[in-house]
Amino acid sequence: MPYTPPEPATRAAMIERVKFNADGLITAIAQQHDDGEVLMLAWMNAEALDETLRTGRVCYFSRSRNGLWRKGETSGQVQTLVDARLDCDRDAVLLLVDQKGVACHTGRRSCFYNALRPEGIVEITQPEVATETLYGKG
Repeated sequence: MPYTPPEPATRAAMIERVKFNADGLITAIAQQHDDGEVLMLAWMNAEALDETLRTGRVCYFSRSRNGLWRKGETSGQVQTLVDARLDCDRDAVLLLVDQKGVACHTGRRSCFYNALRPEGIVEITQPEVATETLYGKG
């Protein structure tokens, strides 16, 4: 079933109930909607959450750029919202998404590729796409 955005007044009421931290941010976890793979963790401010709920295209807040970051705007690796859920304290949001391509800026499907094993940190997946291909650098 395709995502249906809430009406503006409903979106505003929902966002008002979110418990943003002192920096005005909430933790956002992106999970593939159909297989449950955890793709990434990022941050959202009220504007990013509102845009995501309004458009159905996931938008985050980039702390390093100090601005909105629309997932896939430079790489083409877009996340489309399927559902959004707040945790019990309303201070974290789970985004069930349909991820086009890879989610990680390293070219991997998931950002969670460093496994903590008895022998140390082990990379359990290799990049699927070169970063030069994703971002046109090189």
